[in-house]
Amino acid sequence: LQLNKGTYRITKPLVLDLTKTGFGAVRGEGGTSRILMAAAGPAIRLIGDHQGTASPGSVQRHTWDKERFPTVSGIEIVGAHPDAVGIELRKTMKCVISQVLIRRCRLGVHLVERNRDFLLTDSHLYDNHEIGLFFDHCNLHQIIVHGCHISWNKVAGIKSLGGDVHNLQIVGNDIEYNNATAGSSTNPDADLSQHPGGSEIWFDATDGVISEVTISGNTIQATVQKGGANIRVVGAKVERPQQADAPKTQKADTAHLINITGNVLGSQWRAVELHNVSRVTITGNSIYDSADLSVFAAHSAGIVVSGNSFVWRGLDSEPTKDGLRFEDCDNVLLSGLATQRFCAGSAERGAAVTFLRCSDCAMSDCQLIDPLHRGLELEDCVRCRVANNTIVDRRQQPTMRHAIRILGECRDNLVSGNILGGATEGLIDTSGDPGEIRDNLLLP
Repeated sequence: LQLNKGTYRITKPLVLDLTKTGFGAVRGEGGTSRILMAAAGPAIRLIGDHQGTASPGSVQRHTWDKERFPTVSGIEIVGAHPDAVGIELRKTMKCVISQVLIRRCRLGVHLVERNRDFLLTDSHLYDNHEIGLFFDHCNLHQIIVHGCHISWNKVAGIKSLGGDVHNLQIVGNDIEYNNATAGSSTNPDADLSQHPGGSEIWFDATDGVISEVTISGNTIQATVQKGGANIRVVGAKVERPQQADAPKTQKADTAHLINITGNVLGSQWRAVELHNVSRVTITGNSIYDSADLSVFAAHSAGIVVSGNSFVWRGLDSEPTKDGLRFEDCDNVLLSGLATQRFCAGSAERGAAVTFLRCSDCAMSDCQLIDPLHRGLELEDCVRCRVANNTIVDRRQQPTMRHAIRILGECRDNLVSGNILGGATEGLIDTSGDPGEIRDNLLLP
C-alpha cells in the first residue's frame, strides 16, 4: 500500500493479513503522507502466523513464502479518537517500522501475542495518551529500538507488561517527558489520574518475564511526577533467603540480566527503581536531579552500581535532594560513585546511601561529598563491607550528623580504609553491633 502526499481519514483499521495477501508493506511518500484514525483500534494492523522462535529451524515455510519482513515507513499517523492506536503487530517475523511519526493515539506501536526480530528505527512516538511502544503480554524476542524520539506519552515511553520478552536493545534514543504531568494532553477525554507514576521505560514482569536487556547511549529524562521513574523494573515477588542462613532453593526471578549503561538520565522522582529483580548493572551513567532517589532497589540481588556520577550542579543555592536506597537486598556492589549534596532520609533515619536488611553487600571507592544528614547507614545488615570511601562534609557550616551509622541487628560487617570528616555529632555512630572498624582516617 503506497500513499501519496496528503491526509487519509479512515474509520476502520487498514488490515494487512499476510497469511492471505502475501508479503506486505505500507509506505508513505517521504513523510508527507498522513493517516487520520477517526475510530477505535489500530490505523494499521499487520497479521502473520509465525508460531516459532527466531531459530531458523522453527520457522515454517509459509512464513518465508508469504509473511516475512513486513515494513511500515514514511508516514504519519494521527489519532482522532481517544482509543485510536497507531500500528498493531500480531505474529509477525522480522517486521521493520522506520521513519514514522505517531501522535495523539492511545498507543503508538502495539505488539501482541507473538512477534520475532522486530526493529523500530528513526521514528517519533510523540504525545500519545498512554504509551509510545507497548509490548502487551507478548511473546517477543530479538528487538532493537534505535534512533527514535519517544516523548510526551502520558503513561510510559516504552512499556512491557507480562508476556515473555528477551533480547531487547534500546540504544541511541531520546526518551523524555513520558508522564501525566509533562505538557497538556491533546485528548480531553483521557483520564490521566488512572495512570500514576509515569516512566520513560517501564518493565512489569509480575506476571511474565523480562530479561537480556540493554539500555545504552540514550537520553532518558523527564519532568518530576511523584511516584515516577526514568526506568522502572518490577518482577514477581521472590522469597529470598534470610540474611543469616545459607542460600536456599528459590523461584527464579522474572526480571533479570538488565544492563543500563552510558545514559544520561534524571529529572524525575526516581531515576532507576527496581523491585524483585536480579543481575542488573547500572554503570557509566550520568544521573542527575532525582527529586527522591537516584537508585532504589527492594527485594533484589546481584545489583552492580558502578562508575556513575550523581549531581545536577551541586550548588549551595539549590535545594538538596536525591540518594540511593537498598531494602531487603542481597549481593549488591557499589563502586566508583561520585555524589554531592545527597539528602535522602531524615535527621532521624536514613542517609545519602542506605542499606536496610541487606546481606553480603559492599560499597568501595565512592565519594559522598556534603551529604545533608549522614553519608551511609547500615541497619539490620549482615556481612557488608564499607572500604576506601571518602565521606566528608566540606561546607563552612556542615549539617552532616554522622559519616557512617550502624544500627539495629547488624553483625559481621567491616568498615575500613575510609576518609571521614565534617560530622557534627560523631563520624561513626555504632548504636548497633559495629562489626570490625579499623584503619579509617578520621578528620575534624
